[in-house]
Amino acid sequence: MVPERLPLALRAYRRLAAAAMPLAPLLASGRIRRGKELPERVNERCGQAELLRPDGPLVWFHAASVGELLAVVPIVEHVCARGVAVLVTSGTVTSAQLAEWRLPAGAVHQFSPYDAPRFVTRFLDHWRPNLALFAESDLWPNLIVAAAERGIPLILVNGRLSERSFARWRRLPRSIRALLGHFDLCLAQSVTDAARYGELGAPRIATTGNLKLDVPAPPADAEALASLGAAINGRPVIAAASTHPGEEKIVIDVHRRLRESFPGLITLVAPRHPERGPGVLEIASAAGLNAIARSDGDLPDDGTEIYVADTIGELGIIYRVAPVVFMGGSLVRHGGQNPIEAAKLGSAILHGPHVWNFKDLYAALDRSEGAAEVSDAGKLTARIGAWLEDRAARQAAADAALRTVEALSGARSRTLAALEPYLMQLRLEHR
Repeated sequence: MVPERLPLALRAYRRLAAAAMPLAPLLASGRIRRGKELPERVNERCGQAELLRPDGPLVWFHAASVGELLAVVPIVEHVCARGVAVLVTSGTVTSAQLAEWRLPAGAVHQFSPYDAPRFVTRFLDHWRPNLALFAESDLWPNLIVAAAERGIPLILVNGRLSERSFARWRRLPRSIRALLGHFDLCLAQSVTDAARYGELGAPRIATTGNLKLDVPAPPADAEALASLGAAINGRPVIAAASTHPGEEKIVIDVHRRLRESFPGLITLVAPRHPERGPGVLEIASAAGLNAIARSDGDLPDDGTEIYVADTIGELGIIYRVAPVVFMGGSLVRHGGQNPIEAAKLGSAILHGPHVWNFKDLYAALDRSEGAAEVSDAGKLTARIGAWLEDRAARQAAADAALRTVEALSGARSRTLAALEPYLMQLRLEHR
């Protein structure tokens, strides 16, 4: 049910968003220059669609970026298999490119509209979704309120609230209570997340687990995998995945410390945002290391020390060739990146102390000795060196990581069970 009157903070937000609409072209232009928008699809950000709405019922999934999109793909596949059309929205270029590869037939992708009333209205007028599923914690007030005003059932799937987000929302209790009050159901990743949503005012909550634990290991193009493996040719190899600014310098320093002990060592660096690849090359070159970029079409040769994997959708290759992986976003205060794919593909995992985005998961991995925490370059060097030296210890960590993520799986079936009454209602209404 939509409250008759929104809290003052939400009303102010809606007025400001409406007033800022004339600035949308300027915002889009700046984002295009920074590689954060696709010029040919920027009209989607204003709610304009070139694609026709599919006939019949339409389920709308909203996912902020790559991780959220990957998490809901198995649910999207299930809905499409039931003969129901699906619209998936997200907000990043990388997620749009990933959607082209991973979404099943029967699902279309659009960029989510900027959260301004007219853009949101235009978007909803065109697509007219019958059910809306929002992934994790990407709560845009105008999008939520406008959808609820049209009577579209809203469900939060794979919901999570980090400590920081929880603390921020607690400073706006009436606003978050009003937003969460629009959701028919909140499916939380953990008991902690469920308790936080309950305290903030979500009316119906169930704990279903983390969908990311049920996502299959990322695929790898067989030819590309074989080519990279042949180029590495048995050399010692480590990887730093989804790194953020400040971490590449640390990883490159670690490489310099280790290369004398492990002749031929090659370090694969996959920045979280591939457009940062040239900057990573500069850091490596300034350190006196031979570095090349995968985006240039190059493969490492005998002299390559740093291989910058600045391409999209190829972490499945990186994890398959690197027995030791440092997960980025954790030595800087970002909150950590998802370690599940690395665990499923047999990597021994290292991470820094800043992992609040996946706090419970990293805690479980650390308890099982499937991962290890390091706090600085020295400790990262020591742990990588130990695992490169001791293959049995490295393999034991990788095996423990895989067992841990397998034991925590099951969110997909629980989520689908919770969604089934809504999907059944859609079919009954459109017979």
